[in-house]
Amino acid sequence: MTARMTKILNIINENKKIEVSKLSDLLGVSQVTIRKDLDILVDKGLICREHGYAVLNDSDDINNRLAINYDIKQKIAKQAANLVSNGETVMIESGSSCAIFAEELAKNKRDITIITNSAFIASYIRQYANCKMILLGGEYQKESQVNVGPITRKCAGEFYVDKLFVGVDGFSAESGFMSSDLMRAEAVKSMAESAKKVILLTDATKFNRRSLVVLFPLSKVDYLFTNNSIPVDAKALIESNNIVLNIV
Repeated sequence: MTARMTKILNIINENKKIEVSKLSDLLGVSQVTIRKDLDILVDKGLICREHGYAVLNDSDDINNRLAINYDIKQKIAKQAANLVSNGETVMIESGSSCAIFAEELAKNKRDITIITNSAFIASYIRQYANCKMILLGGEYQKESQVNVGPITRKCAGEFYVDKLFVGVDGFSAESGFMSSDLMRAEAVKSMAESAKKVILLTDATKFNRRSLVVLFPLSKVDYLFTNNSIPVDAKALIESNNIVLNIV
């Protein structure tokens, strides 16, 4: 994605709905150029188009979440990709930060194998020839496009990898990192049993909210990648628990 498309996405996030002509004026390029950029963003599932307008997805599915803070998530993905070597096999959990990270690996690493429970990720990076995909089975959640349940646990138990990459929905100083969905949280815990290291990818807004269920206590996390808006008290707590903190 170009820098201009990232700017377009940020503007649409702020306005929810904006005229193509206004985007053209704001960015100093022709409406034809803007429409070409919007077509790419639509193909990625990040936005919708109406006659003369660009519109943010209004549903709570993963395509909508993918568009929120996209530029930050992309920076996190690029930084986290430095942990992965060519030819490596990794596990990646579902979620918007994880999808952008998976694409970063698929584009820039050679002979990567990704094990995931996310049908969305499998589809999102299907065009990259250098990336092999193993999709864990299970009960399919339509909105998040992810497999969960006892079959997912059984499938995950067949593998062992060095690294599992996970997104989070919230944080509590008392409990640790949190998820908004019990079934997804259980699937991630199953995947973590098959990995040597747990690596979290999240924008810093998640530190300002609690969520439904505990995903990982601080003691179970090895690395955290986030942006520089992380609250000072959360940063101190994470570092005091010997988590390797990477701030983009």
